[in-house]
Amino acid sequence: MPQNYPIVIVDDDLDDRELLGEVTQELRPGHELRYFVNGVELLKYLETTTEQPFIILCDVNMPKMNGIELLEQIQKTPFLKQKSIPFIFLSTSGEKRYVIKAYEYCAQGFFQKPSEIGELRAMLKLTFDFWAKCLHPHHPQIDVK
Repeated sequence: MPQNYPIVIVDDDLDDRELLGEVTQELRPGHELRYFVNGVELLKYLETTTEQPFIILCDVNMPKMNGIELLEQIQKTPFLKQKSIPFIFLSTSGEKRYVIKAYEYCAQGFFQKPSEIGELRAMLKLTFDFWAKCLHPHHPQIDVK
């Protein structure tokens, strides 16, 4: 996958954003990172950018618009849904109601944030490696003929 596809991190906790950014940069150094603190900010970006993000890593509990509400809006907006951006939840909460809602709105993954950096690194490596190989409508290796 081309390196110019940015990785999006959506989390209202500064420490979590920095940690996710640090590990992500280590695993995917060629990708730029885009940080947002809530769903409202990310929606504005997605509606106006010409970039095709590689993946969205999103917290659940955030102010203004939480992660579940954000994913619901993406799925309800044809322009955003067609972007087919992999959407992965990373949350301290593993509450069943959140997991159920996440998959109702077509999340591609839901993970509890690990307490150990090594676990986080391993989880993100598997996730990034999977999505780098997985074909989707905007993948550069798709035959457009």
